[in-house]
Amino acid sequence: MKITIVGSGYVGLVTGTCFAEMGTEVCCVDVNEAKIASLKKGVPPIYEQGLEDMLQANIAKGRMSFTTSLAEGMDGAEVVFSAVGTPPDEDGSADLHYVLEVAREVGRSMKSYVLMVTKSTVPVGTARKVRAVIEEELAKRGADIPFDVASNPEFLKEGSAIKDFMYPERIVVGVDSDRAKEVMTRLYKPFTLNGHPVLFMDIPSAEMTKYAANSMLATRISFMNDIANLCELVGADVNSVRKGIGSDSRIGSKFLYPGIGYGGSCFPKDVKALVRTAEQNGYTMKVLKAVEDVNADQKTLLYRKFMQRFDAKVEGMTVAFWGLAFKPGTDDMREAPSLVLIDALAEAGCKVRAYDPISMDECRRRIGGKIAYCKDMYETIEGADVVFLITEWTDFRFPDWARVKAALRYPVLFDGRNLYDPEEVRRNGLEYHGVGIL
Repeated sequence: MKITIVGSGYVGLVTGTCFAEMGTEVCCVDVNEAKIASLKKGVPPIYEQGLEDMLQANIAKGRMSFTTSLAEGMDGAEVVFSAVGTPPDEDGSADLHYVLEVAREVGRSMKSYVLMVTKSTVPVGTARKVRAVIEEELAKRGADIPFDVASNPEFLKEGSAIKDFMYPERIVVGVDSDRAKEVMTRLYKPFTLNGHPVLFMDIPSAEMTKYAANSMLATRISFMNDIANLCELVGADVNSVRKGIGSDSRIGSKFLYPGIGYGGSCFPKDVKALVRTAEQNGYTMKVLKAVEDVNADQKTLLYRKFMQRFDAKVEGMTVAFWGLAFKPGTDDMREAPSLVLIDALAEAGCKVRAYDPISMDECRRRIGGKIAYCKDMYETIEGADVVFLITEWTDFRFPDWARVKAALRYPVLFDGRNLYDPEEVRRNGLEYHGVGIL
């Protein structure tokens, strides 16, 4: 079976590489010539643990090919996955320009039956638009070629995406024909042999499932951040509260960790898109609007704590950042709290020195020389006044506290992820400020 993956970003490349690992012939298509040239050499444009090795192994086995031509990539393919970006428009809705352009090119190029599968996160009703575009292109050609559309949303976590794909908790597939169901059943058979369920449903429900899942997780994060902020005001310890409610089987412990807000490519964009979809249908998602508001405020939490600690007299101070990426295990800085904090500190006349094990190059690409980039966590604190823990990388788990205290002008730690034991930090002579912890 041959499949074509259009879009070689995070979702498309992980999807294509994992299908190839299971024995499928995969052609990855992308309009970015530099990206395709790099992929042909086995060098991925993103960092994801294990991806480069798996990519190179499947290229060597002849299971993966790369091209900038969709028409070329579709030759002999039974399934075409659309994994292109759906960036938010100014009103928060998902921009479907790239998705529909892929559908248009498929309609222009297809020579025999194709199952057009949307892998990108798209609003409910997108499949209807994709079908209409393909039909329009076929009509222009005067071609009577059968095709189907399907929805197969991704549920990949950056930092563990390969594991998520190879050992999924569930595979959601939206179809509206027996043939499409049969094709997707064959494609995912290697996964079902290991007991991973494929949940077939109608296409609108599959499209909605992805948005609902991400919005629920974002809601849990913002809820715990709200609780953490209140804990500080009433003298409670959010870590105790988290354990107390997480032990309830109806609630569970996942995504109950307070911090400085969620970021990345999914949660912010998907929450906004679902809110916008509701508005377009005359409904208001009151809970999700609050989720957005809490998250926006939480990204400035460490800045507000910093300003309060120094009575807003911070001009000229230098802040050390441990971490830049929105989460560990990735170089992704989309919607990262670090970027919000950097802007706020710059506005207050402060300087930032930073180190991140993976995302330094990505940060340079985004903001250039706006901050000082350091070679390790200890170089960041040389000449700094205080330190912010931004991303909970394992590199930062066991600092030499004596060295940290000696380097900082003011031995003050602002822990944005509650990574450290406050009592241990204080025993070592540093002042500790966490999230929901006194």
